[in-house]
Amino acid sequence: MALQRWENEGGAVPRGLRTDLTPGGPQCPGSPLSDAELLQLQIRVIALENLVIALLAQASETALDLARAMAAYISPRPGFTPHRQTIHAAAEMISLVGRARKFRTIPPE
Repeated sequence: MALQRWENEGGAVPRGLRTDLTPGGPQCPGSPLSDAELLQLQIRVIALENLVIALLAQASETALDLARAMAAYISPRPGFTPHRQTIHAAAEMISLVGRARKFRTIPPE
């Protein structure tokens, strides 16, 4: 049921529809988000962040290593343009793993 709702919410695009979301490309149709929509989005992000921390707290060391590797993967590599959002996202991923350690019931290796 929740996945069916997702198809009708802002994150999904109709199947077969390809859009150019590169900077300077065509903009998404519709009006900017209202304050109420931005607040709802912030609430959802906070909830998801805390769920990720709870899941990471029970994850194996291999899974935590994978999360760290993914953060390193999205970090800027030599010869590529660093993007502020990507740098912050990688740092946030590492932070989530660190915050999850505080709740771990599995002794760290």
